[in-house]
Amino acid sequence: MNDTPGQSGAGDENPFKGTPFEQLFGAFGGALGGLGGTPGGGPGPGGLPDISALLGQLQGMMQPYDGPINWDHAVDTARKVVAQTPDPSPTQRQKDAVADAIRLADHWLDETTDFPSGVTTASAWSRAEWIVETTPVWKKLVEPIAGTAVDSLGKALPEEARALAGPLLGMLSKASGAMVAGQVGQGVGALAGEVWGATDVGIPLTAPGRAALLPVNVTAFAEGLGLQAEDVLVYLALREAAHHRLFAHVPWLADHLLGAITDYARGLEIDTSGIEEQIRGLDLSNPMAIQEALQGGLFDLGDSPKQKAALERLEITLALVEGWVDEVVGQATEGRMPAAAQLQEAVRRRRAAGGPAEQTFASLVGLELRPRRLRDASTLWGSLRTRQGTEARDGVWMHPHLLPTAADLDDPLGFREGAVPVEEISEEAFEAGLRDLLGDDSPADSADKSGDDSPTDPADESGDDSGTPRE
Repeated sequence: MNDTPGQSGAGDENPFKGTPFEQLFGAFGGALGGLGGTPGGGPGPGGLPDISALLGQLQGMMQPYDGPINWDHAVDTARKVVAQTPDPSPTQRQKDAVADAIRLADHWLDETTDFPSGVTTASAWSRAEWIVETTPVWKKLVEPIAGTAVDSLGKALPEEARALAGPLLGMLSKASGAMVAGQVGQGVGALAGEVWGATDVGIPLTAPGRAALLPVNVTAFAEGLGLQAEDVLVYLALREAAHHRLFAHVPWLADHLLGAITDYARGLEIDTSGIEEQIRGLDLSNPMAIQEALQGGLFDLGDSPKQKAALERLEITLALVEGWVDEVVGQATEGRMPAAAQLQEAVRRRRAAGGPAEQTFASLVGLELRPRRLRDASTLWGSLRTRQGTEARDGVWMHPHLLPTAADLDDPLGFREGAVPVEEISEEAFEAGLRDLLGDDSPADSADKSGDDSPTDPADESGDDSGTPRE
């Protein structure tokens, strides 16, 4: 298999190219084609593969583990990837430089947003440390899709194929989970060689408040741009600190993004109609015939309507997150950092065109975390601030229903055009407008209109249906 994220493995004929099945069926197809009944691996009697040898190979991958993926194997694989190149532990001087840069970044950001600092600790990590520290969040990001894909495999096979496979299907879930873990490890390991910190995918990959930068990767990025390492460190510290501010003070945001990924996983569909059509013409006593069918594109993993809707929601929200960070960092560096414009453009291109995070996700689960509309989102936030102020810009994050839509990004300068400035709206008018926007029709309001004196539901008194997010 090709170890490069975003590229094919097991050849172009692999019907699962770009999905978690890619490595599984590359290995599965290769085993069927290469194993034989003789000690040298050649064909056995009748040219059939040696199923016993195949079972022995698969059994070696079935060490006990919990969940859909063998994460011990994934982490071990990722660490082996980064160990192929020098990965020095940060020196005390580098640790101090990162801490100072995060501290300075927070000071500058105080002037650009009403959201207070979301950073509690600032760390300098090696690539191996980044892998270990971010694994808990990678589990949340990858497992919904990988688990659904692995479970779908056995369900998609026709009854005839299940009967033929026999003991293979009993091992399929664990074996495929181990293979997917290898793919995850390869991708995360490659990503560790390029990320700057803990927020490169648009979602914090650490516990709340834990800011982190990787000095070795920051230095490499600065050398590629021909800029002073100190300027690049401060700029990337600004982005890291800005992400943490947003996620710390918009408590629903992380779950909103993870929910879109989970919805994408739930929408994963395998078209079994093609399987049924092709299986009728197969000689089910001949495993080689099944192998040829697999190589011919037996499965169709095209995006379902549910997946497309979830992916659009994810891309728009990521663009809004990255656009907001781009906007506040641009404010913070204005008049302070001459190199900021060059850094802003370099980061924009890397994020919007598909940087390492996006390529890795596409390789792992066929899902791209790519904020293609970052520029439109940054323009929208900047225009809103210019017209209505910082409070209005940041106030949009009060509730997901208030966020700009794809149509708003089509006309970023017109978002909320003509709206009354926040400081001119009374508290009562604001609450009423928010209820109208969210379509609130609580029992309490109905009782007031009808004169009914029946008690309201406790949930109404707690504010659950008011449209106002709870802390």
